[in-house]
Amino acid sequence: MDKIEGCSNVPFNNNTVRPFTRAGIEAINPNQIGVYGLFKPKVWVYIGRGDIRDRLLKHLNGDNPCITREAPTSWIAEVTSNDVQRERELIAELNSVCNRRVG
Repeated sequence: MDKIEGCSNVPFNNNTVRPFTRAGIEAINPNQIGVYGLFKPKVWVYIGRGDIRDRLLKHLNGDNPCITREAPTSWIAEVTSNDVQRERELIAELNSVCNRRVG
């Protein structure tokens, strides 16, 4: 898969797209560290890093008001080390709505 629901590119090293639902998140093993992206058609919502399953479940439960407001429908991830540089690259490339800084 080279495209995601109207997004022009998929810069993740893994192309497995899953629904942003409890079942879609719990389908992966716990303790996988990496970077992930939340999106909906034509919009990258958020890029993050850490324990993928744990972080996604927290987002699903409303820990970030911007993510909740933007209502992503899907997510994608790649397992890496807790890679700050990779996260920054993805944020810069995808211009995700909830990673933008005000001011």
